Parts: sequence; structure tokens; C-alpha cells
Amino acid sequence: MFGNPIAHSKSPEIHAAYAAQTGQALRYEKRLAPLDGFAAAVHAFIAEGGKGANVTVPFKLEAVKVANALTIRAQAAGAVNTLHFTEDGIIGDNTDGAGLVADIVVNAGVAITGQRVLLLGAGGAARGVVLPILEHRPAQLVIANRTVATAVALAEQFAALGGEGVVSGCGFADIEGGFDIVINATSASLGAEVPPVSPSVFAPGALAFDMMYSKSPTVFLQFAAQHGARLRDGLGMLVEQAAEAFSVWRGVRPVTGEVLQQLRDQL
Repeated sequence: MFGNPIAHSKSPEIHAAYAAQTGQALRYEKRLAPLDGFAAAVHAFIAEGGKGANVTVPFKLEAVKVANALTIRAQAAGAVNTLHFTEDGIIGDNTDGAGLVADIVVNAGVAITGQRVLLLGAGGAARGVVLPILEHRPAQLVIANRTVATAVALAEQFAALGGEGVVSGCGFADIEGGFDIVINATSASLGAEVPPVSPSVFAPGALAFDMMYSKSPTVFLQFAAQHGARLRDGLGMLVEQAAEAFSVWRGVRPVTGEVLQQLRDQL
């Protein structure tokens, strides 16, 4: 795992658990890459015999340039969080969106198909999940952002994939109606802030999802709970994207439930 900072990462214990579960001989460690030396760090790791790596902030865009080829989902995300070192070169992938969708559909048991989905934010975190959400055919996907033009541009990029009138972009103040799934992909929770949206965005029985996670609910999830929503934080997404990356490298997808529960108990 390459990042800067990196000490906080839970990825080594997640992948150690997956390796034990699947009988794979795998060593996974944290590597602090210099801010101006990411590519060199990756190539040094390959020279040591590395087979693959995850990439976290602030290197997900640089990882696009390091890769010799990108998967469709990495191209759509415009960012790479998983590198696979093969005989044909470095393959860049993005498992974040697959992790989000797996956590919502499998772990939370909430269907995306036919539902109205609101995605708050239009930055890198949001961009990485649009394609996997659309693959589940929601009735509507509204991307809302503080800078309206950014939301509209992101929506237009994926409009053809969603079908007629499915994907749209707007400002926070322009959101209309209630939604079955509301996903916070903004960085507001890091500053203990709530995106400036009306409580009416939560339809009765809605699922509120925050990509951030902590021991207690984020302020966004507290806000959602006050208005009747079911809550889901980003820990499951972390565990599921790691399982997806593991399967890219090893060709086997580990079972995630027990690992997720262990991490939850440690918070």
C-alpha cells in the first residue's frame, strides 16, 4: 500500500486476514512514498519482486500515469487505487466503486436497481463510484456539488451509460424530491460538517451512506438519522474494495463478513 500519510491504514490487517482465509502466501505492507517520488517507489517495489499494490491519497491520479494500461472502471474513475504488475506491464484498476456497491447491495441488503440515488460531491471519490452505480440500473442518479458546473460535467460524462434522463447534475440547493439512497462522497465529514442539503432528500426508509467512517456516526449520518434514514458508514466499502483488489491479484474473492465485524469491533 503506497500513500503519504500511510500509518493509519488498516489495509495490511485486512489483506492478512484474506490471505489466511484463502490459503494464499501473501505479504502486504505499508510504504510511505515521497510526495515527489511515487513512480520511483513503485518501480523499486517491482524490482524487489512486488506483484501488486494499492494506492491511496495523494497518489491515485499519479497511479494513472504509472500504469501501462487501465481497466474500464479505472478509465471511468480517472483514478487508480489498485496496481497489478503483469508480464504485459502495469495494469491500473479502481476497486472503490465496486466496494461501495458490494457493501450497499450485499452487506446492507439494499438494491440499487430501480431506485433514486443521490450522490453528494463530484470530486475523485464521487467519480470513482458513478460507473458501478449505473451498472445496477438505478431509476435516477443525481450528482450534486457545491460547484454546479463540476456536477453537470460529471453527469454529462456518464449520461449515455445511464440512459435517457437517468443521470443529472445540480447544485446542493437545486436538489428536488426524496431519494432511496443518499451517498456522501464529499470531504465534509472530515471537518465535522454536513453538506448543505435539505432534510427532504431522505425519502421514507432511505439509506444514508457516508464514505467516511469512525467509532461514532459522522455528522452527516447523525443528520440523516434525525430524518429517519438508515445509516451506513464507509468501513464496509473499505473492506469490500480490498476484497476486490485481492481478487484482481489472486483470482479468488475472499469472504468479507467476519473481517468487517473484526474491524468494527476495533473502532
